[in-house]
Amino acid sequence: MTLTEKDSQYLWHPYTQHKTSQTPIAISRGEGALLWDENNKEYIDAIASWWVNPFGHSNKFIADAIYKQLTTLEHVLFGGFTHEPAIKVAEKLMEILPKNQQKIFFSDNGSTAVEVAIKVALQYFFNKNEKRTTIIAFENAFHGDTFAAMAASGISFYTQAFQGMFIDVVRIPVPVKGNEEASFEALKNVIEKHNCAGFIFEPLVQGAAGMVMYEPEALAKLIEICKEHNVLTIADEVMTGFGKTGKTFAMDYVDANPDMICLSKALTGGTIPMAITTFTQEVFDAFYDDDINKALFHGHTFTANPTGCAAALASIDLLQTNEMQANIARINKSHLEFQKKIENHSKVITARTLGVIFAVEIKSDSEESYYGSMRTKLYNFFIDKGVVLRPVGNIVYILPPYIMTNEQLQKVYKTIEEAIEMV
Repeated sequence: MTLTEKDSQYLWHPYTQHKTSQTPIAISRGEGALLWDENNKEYIDAIASWWVNPFGHSNKFIADAIYKQLTTLEHVLFGGFTHEPAIKVAEKLMEILPKNQQKIFFSDNGSTAVEVAIKVALQYFFNKNEKRTTIIAFENAFHGDTFAAMAASGISFYTQAFQGMFIDVVRIPVPVKGNEEASFEALKNVIEKHNCAGFIFEPLVQGAAGMVMYEPEALAKLIEICKEHNVLTIADEVMTGFGKTGKTFAMDYVDANPDMICLSKALTGGTIPMAITTFTQEVFDAFYDDDINKALFHGHTFTANPTGCAAALASIDLLQTNEMQANIARINKSHLEFQKKIENHSKVITARTLGVIFAVEIKSDSEESYYGSMRTKLYNFFIDKGVVLRPVGNIVYILPPYIMTNEQLQKVYKTIEEAIEMV
């Protein structure tokens, strides 16, 4: 049996309707920005495998750090114990995070990083004997698949089976250009009418919504409104963190600091699942008490896994090199040139770029659903051409590894141009 045949026999894939979906492609190896399937067909990984591989596949620097850690201490429970890799990760993050962040909590993935943040926001007020049970989120947000994270997400087909089972979440419009005041007023109105504990947002770019972008000044205003009303703010940097927007964190563009930040994906360079939620000292202090019941009773078996910490340290070291920063600038420049080339095409609604993120919205004769016919047609076209891109409805985005070559980028652009002509 081939790998794909064995897969069909045993495996259940994410975001997949197995009755109607195509057979998954069996990948046998990867190097740099490239992947090869079991038949040795080559693919350019133009989305860094769901945004996690900024330094490419089979990165030797990270692999060596992992191997070294595995031969010293692969794992130890984090309840009642600690270890040097976790402490070094904390020290490294304190150097690069917004200065108000003082404490870090480890978990396993983006969803759990968000889950921790939302639980902390709710318990923060519970510990202070305040009843605040509402979380504020953007329309069309996506924060993950665990229950609180899913509740905060606004893409309905992800959550419709679970309606009526969620925590209280109220949504406000995204402050895209021309819609800023409506977003500000909606936030004020929600805070006035509900007992709000926290506001969670994807800073500057809504990833799963199709790389929807908005300005730092608008986000700063929303954070200011929350601070005026003692509503905690949560920056979900799971996608945007570690260089994607051109700066280390999207919040580095914003003249305001959140109370919490959620990190994952590129944290370990796409090697080992790991996530972190960071907090201000003030948030932590609400749990610091003689009363055991005020502790944060949340944990994961692999919390602060030393091997993952070693991967994270190596990944951050790579990000901070002059070579990698130059790569990010190079890709941004290339994206802007491509945007200028195609944004006035008759079949293009809009094109946008921030850092290494590029998105183009293609005109459609009908309203496109997330997994609609245009999306399927585009996805199959890209795969046939040897380019891994996962359109969101009629929106095609690129979020490449930072090590992608100019030649590989040009092939991705050319393939998108061909796709636009094809639809």
